[in-house]
Amino acid sequence: MILTDREIRNSIEAGLILIDPKPPVDAYASTTVDLTLDKTLRVFKERGAPGLSVAIDPGAPGYKAKDLIASITETQVISNKGWTLEPGVLVLGWTEQRLELPLHGKIAARVEGKSGLARVGLAIHCTAPTIHAGFVGTIQLEMVNHGPIPICLRPGIPICQLIFEATIGMPDNAYAGQFLGQASGP
Repeated sequence: MILTDREIRNSIEAGLILIDPKPPVDAYASTTVDLTLDKTLRVFKERGAPGLSVAIDPGAPGYKAKDLIASITETQVISNKGWTLEPGVLVLGWTEQRLELPLHGKIAARVEGKSGLARVGLAIHCTAPTIHAGFVGTIQLEMVNHGPIPICLRPGIPICQLIFEATIGMPDNAYAGQFLGQASGP
């Protein structure tokens, strides 16, 4: 069951959903709440010399996505003038807001793009929209410009929307994955 704007606000007031800082009134639509872009990006490093062949092997012993990403990206800070996302480029960003979905709230969420941004080519997640019950942290965004024209990203712009869903029962296992407690920055 998807929560309406009223139920999202009621759940925030009751402590069943925590969003910090709290969204302004104009961030709500009928069944979503908008979150904004943080100033920090992780940009993929150049691959190196011509002829160098490197492949990511998620099946390798000891593979940890978080560690690999830290080693193949570098931190960039978006200035007030913005940061240009070129066509075909993937960057990692975060929401300015920290989200917490306490288990007792019986709520999970999905992060989705905004249609006005999607229509110019900006996707904000590649495949993993689920925010599990028990999640705590800022939301990492996998942003790709699928359009033919560069897109200027600025800190504080509405970048994504959350859809909250009531779970049936309380999960036995809270989210405990490698991205628990994630935050923007190095």
